[in-house]
Order: sequence, then structure tokens, then C-alpha cells
Amino acid sequence: MVKRSLQASSIGIQQAKRAFARKGWTQENLAIEVNLKTRQPIWRFFSGRPVERHTFIEICSVLLLNWREIAINPPTEFLELEEYTQPPVLDIDRLVQQVRSQRFDKIQDQCGILQLLDISRPVAIDDIYIDVNILESIASLQYLEITELQSLAPKEFDRFGLGEVDQKQISGIQAVETYSKLRVLGKPGVGKTTFLQHLAIQCNQGAFAANQVPIFISLRNFAQESKITNDFSLLNYIRQEFLISGISEPLVIETLLNAGRVLLLLDGMDEVLNQQSNAVLTEIRSFSDKYHKNKLVATCRTAAQRLRLRGFTDVEIAPFTSEQIRAFAEKWFVAFTKTNQKDGQSQSVEFIQKLDLAENWQFRQLVITPLFLHLACWVFHGQEKFPTKRTDFYKQGLDLLLGKWDEARGIERDDVYRGFLLPQKLKLLSQIAAATFEQGQYFFEQRIVEQYIGDYIQNLTNVSMDAEELQIESEAALKAIEAQHGLLAERARGIFSFSYLAFQEYFTARKIVASHNLQAFEQALSGLVSHITDPHWREIFLLTATMLRSADSLVQLMKQQIDALVAEDPYLQEFLTWASQKSRTIPTQPKDATVRAFYLALSRTPHIAPHFALASSLDQGMFLDAALDDLLVECAIDSSQEFAHGHACGDALSNILGIVLDVGLYKSLQQLSDQLPNYRQNQERFELWCQTNYSAWAEQLRMTVINYRNINHQWQFSPEQQQVLQRYYDANQLLLDCLHSNCEVTPAIRQEIEATLLLPTKELEEREWQ
Repeated sequence: MVKRSLQASSIGIQQAKRAFARKGWTQENLAIEVNLKTRQPIWRFFSGRPVERHTFIEICSVLLLNWREIAINPPTEFLELEEYTQPPVLDIDRLVQQVRSQRFDKIQDQCGILQLLDISRPVAIDDIYIDVNILESIASLQYLEITELQSLAPKEFDRFGLGEVDQKQISGIQAVETYSKLRVLGKPGVGKTTFLQHLAIQCNQGAFAANQVPIFISLRNFAQESKITNDFSLLNYIRQEFLISGISEPLVIETLLNAGRVLLLLDGMDEVLNQQSNAVLTEIRSFSDKYHKNKLVATCRTAAQRLRLRGFTDVEIAPFTSEQIRAFAEKWFVAFTKTNQKDGQSQSVEFIQKLDLAENWQFRQLVITPLFLHLACWVFHGQEKFPTKRTDFYKQGLDLLLGKWDEARGIERDDVYRGFLLPQKLKLLSQIAAATFEQGQYFFEQRIVEQYIGDYIQNLTNVSMDAEELQIESEAALKAIEAQHGLLAERARGIFSFSYLAFQEYFTARKIVASHNLQAFEQALSGLVSHITDPHWREIFLLTATMLRSADSLVQLMKQQIDALVAEDPYLQEFLTWASQKSRTIPTQPKDATVRAFYLALSRTPHIAPHFALASSLDQGMFLDAALDDLLVECAIDSSQEFAHGHACGDALSNILGIVLDVGLYKSLQQLSDQLPNYRQNQERFELWCQTNYSAWAEQLRMTVINYRNINHQWQFSPEQQQVLQRYYDANQLLLDCLHSNCEVTPAIRQEIEATLLLPTKELEEREWQ
């Protein structure tokens, strides 16, 4: 009869202890490796006491020992371990197909549907999933100087290190095929779980790894159930999964694993609580080492990559490209539009068209992840437009990252930053954002942000801490903000930024709006207005205006600061006076400021934006002036020797005569037109006339236009004045954009500001006395 227990010989014990020492484990570690609930059998093994034979053989296997050489009087009656663990069925391909068939419905139910945030009904994964791209280089692991990052433009900021700065990308499927052990990293909401579910479905349906059995495990669920049973064993957990599918033979799973025929998908390493993470990681490492022939794919947030897995290759999910955004939107609207597929496709086209508009570039920076793209589609689906107040969209996005996303999926996180309540987290993030943005820092060193956090912790707790303790607390808080919320991101080693520039700008504006008393609020507004000519602060102005209960004070301060830009330059004041006088010669149907803007733009200062928003509608007189100005510009070109140029000016003048109403101007222009020889009858005569008379004729034309229309005065601005004018125009445009941003401004103040835009100082003072 075969003995039920075995015990180690004295020589075997010495061999086992040396093997154990080389592992560097404790007896508890070894117990976990052998899937034991307690370390008592381990103690009995090393003490030379009898141990249940299967446990004895497993201990020797883990220590890479031949159990027959360790045991006293090893029996010869029963099989070697390899023989013992093999079932009688040796047709592995048939076994794989049998298990796949029995598990098919379970995998389809477990991974085949998605429950999207705020959507009441589930959607099939194939109806919404878009293939992801993978970055093989992890940005946060590279060494860079912060000066290399500070030069990035705002529109480059969010994509740095995420696929648009010379980084090679491969498809998600290709990455899984390339690496047998893969850990997929990514920011919150980038689609890590959905990617694993897609792999499971593709494998289940035979489109990928058709000769393997897919097993999808939520590590959060595994940890919770293992804590209850005190059994952190993936093998036993999988056995229970197989039992649900009607597979009761315990050796089936070992057969598949030993043959390397399992695709094991482990989701959410970062979702396991700290007190359980070591046990879970140890089990994954042990399982991976023992069953090394199988393909394993795990997911984890990028910020939690400190949870290392030996032998696994780390890659990162890339943000969506424009093509992926377009494809996702089409699938989304087709899936959730309640009418028909054609209507869904039509709405997706409209969504992309409006997303591509210049005024929506901030939305484009956010919708590079499935989470925010879904949110944008959902908002657009309800309103058929993007929200005018971007702050509303940002707030919804922040609500997701600060808790709602985890809450919707039932995930509990470790709260390591001193139990901060949500308002305290918002205040901390606002202080970090405002302090760094004020310094012009999109990127900042880890020690700098930890100092800001440390200052906040000290002020919040009023508890004295030594420098080392405070540094530890600050570092833990930073890592928690990064790992749990994804609001701060490590872009390179030791260099952080907000994960999206939009959030840094939002929190900066929030800091201004949330000033705790009137004096602090007035100081905050004055500080903001001092940046009115800095284009980097443009979005802060717009966000602040829409977040304020009343933006009266802000827009009035902006107007004062703008007028002061040109108040001390007499020549610029003369320029503004001319534009104001000229505007009064135009019928009052367009707003006065609209006419002033038009003539300032028409004055041909090279750097003035031709699309200035106020200059958006033309009456007949303004249209005539624009045509005349174009003619004078054409005539001023020194091309008198060119036949084509001369007759082009003549044709343009003939066309203008058709819209001139002033009799005197018409007569003068007709006389100038009559002086031009008919180039159609005699080209040679026309060219000779141009050589001798063209310059004087063009000057006479210019003086006629000046006398009758008071335009084309040839303003001579210095380079410095050109810069001041450009800043003046841009600041006025910003003020207009704030007024048009759905901010709360009383009608009287709105009307007064719009009426006095672009006026010279003298006229502004006269209005004050009226």
C-alpha cells in the first residue's frame, strides 16, 4: 500500500535548507508558493516530521529538488510528479476545444458586454470597441531635463510622451502576440479593462489564440474573495471558475496550464488594496513562474507601475488618434441613437465636424481617451452641440476622476492622503495649479510639487511634523493623486504635470474664483488682469469669467487695462481718433465698435488680425472702402512695366464705379478711368503709357480716395507700436470672447463696454462726463 505521508532525511533536510536559502524566502512565502493556508506543513517538512505526500512533493518541486533524493525510503509504487499530475487524456487539442466549448457562454457573458457610465442599458463590446495602439516605451521612465519640456506649446502639451512625439506604436493584438508576459499600463479611462475583455472575446470566438483557453480574472474580486477564504491561490480560484462552467475534474486546469494552453487575463493590479497587494503580487509571480508556458496579460494604471512583475514586459496604451476618435464616435452614435443606423452615422459626422472647429480645440485635447470621448459623445447627444461653458464639461470630467469612475465600478481605493475630503482635494489641486501656472510651469519637478503639498498639509492639520515625516506624507499624497485620480502624471522621471493642460487651467481659474474674502478676491482679479496680454492666460480669463457668479468686476478691470495699453502714445491715440471719426460717417446699422474695428483692420498695419470679431458685417460704404483699399494696394505695387498688372488695375477701377453713389467721387474716378488707354485695342500704346504716366496716375487715385473716403493714410508705426497694437487688438478680442462666453454680466455694463471698445482716451473721458 502506498504511504500517505513522507518525511525528509537529515541529508535531505540540509539540501532543502540550502535550496530554501537561495530563494531568499520566509516559510510563509514558501507556504504561499505551495498554495498552503498555513506554514505548519513547511515547518514539519524542515523538522523531518511526516508531511502529506502531495504537499511533500510540491515543496520539493518549488525548491527545484528531486523529492526521491530528499525523502526517507521513497516508495517506488507510485508515479513521478509529472506522471501524477497528468490526466489519462493526452489529446491536448481535443481537451482545449472541449473546455473552450464548455466555457464559451461564461466568457461571452463575463466580457461580451459593457456598461458605460450614465447609460442605462448595456452595449455589446463589438458594437463600441476600437482597437487600441500600444507604446513600447514608457514615457515616465525616461530621463529628461525639465528645460526640454518647458518649450512645448499648449497644443503639444497633453500628447507629450503619449504617441505624438516620435514614439513607435503597435497594435494591441500585436503586443500580445509579441510578448508572452505583458503588463499593459495606462491612465484612468484609457480602456485597459475593455482591451482585456476584447482579447477574451476574440479568443473565445476563435479570432485570436484559437488554441488557448481564455480566463479573465478581476484581481479586485480575486483579492476580496481570497481574503475571505484566506486562500490567495489563482489555481484554486480558476478551479472554482471552471466548476461554474460544469468542469469538475480538478486536473483539467493543471493539464492545460502545464501544456501552455491558457490565455490568462488579469485586470486591475492597481485596484487591489495595499494590505492585499503583496499577497496578490506574490501569487501572480509564483503562478507565472510555475506555469511559464502560458500567455499572461495584466493591466495596471501607469502611476502604480511600482508593483513590478518579474518577467513581464511593460507597455502603455496610446491615446486615440483622430482616426480612432472618428471610428469610436461613429460606433457610439450608431449604438445609442434610438432611431436608426443612418441617423446615428449622420450625428457622428456632425459631432466630428464640430469637434474639429477651432473654438473646440480644448475638447479635442481631452477626448483622446475612451472615458472622456464617451462623455463628450453623451453631452453632444443630448444637446447636439458642445457646451458653451467648458467649465461644465471639465467639472463632469473631474467628478469622474475624483471618484465617480471608481464608484460606478465598485472600486475602493486606499486613502493615503490623510483622509482629505473632496473640497480639500479640490483646494489642494487648485493651489498646485495656480502656483505652477503663475510661474509659467506646465511641467514641474517632483520636489517642487511635494513642497506645495507639504505646505498645504501643514496648514490644514495644524500638527507639527518634522521635515522627514512631512516629506514622506507629501510624497504619498502625490502618488495617491497620480495613481487614484490620474490628475497629475509623471511625464519623465521626477518630472510631473497635470494630466491635461485643461485641468491645470481649470484649477487655476477655480483658485481665483474661490478666493476666501473680498480683499483676496479683488487681489486675485487684479493679478489675473495683469496677464491680459499674455496668450498663455487666455483660457484662464475665459474660464474665470464663466465660473464667476457675476463677471462685472472682471470685464470692467479688463477694459481699463486694455485702454491703458495705448493711452500714453499720442500717435496711437491719433490712429484711434481717425477710426472713430471715420466710423461716424457710416450709417448706424452696424454697431459703432464694429465699424471702428473694420477701419482699424483696414489701415494695413501688417500684424492686425483680419478676422477681428467685431468687423463681421459690412454696409455699402464699408464694402466700397474695402474695394478701394484693395485697389490702392494693387496700384502701389511697382509693376508699371507689366502689361497684365496695369490692365488689372483698370478693370478693378471699372468694377468699383458700379457701386459708387457719391457723385463727386464717381466723377473723379471716371476721369481717372478715362485716362487709361484701351489695352484691348492697342497693347503697345497701353504699355508705353504705363511707363511714362502710371506712377502719377496711381498717386492721383490715392489722393482722390483719401479726399473723398478718408482712408489709406499710410500710417507709419514703429516696430514697438506694431507690437502694442497687436496686444491691444488681441486683448480686445479676448474681452469680446469673455462677453460672448455665457458669463453673467449685467446688461448695462455689457452695453457700455461694447459701445466704448476701441475708442481713444479723449472720447472715453467725454463719455464719463456725459
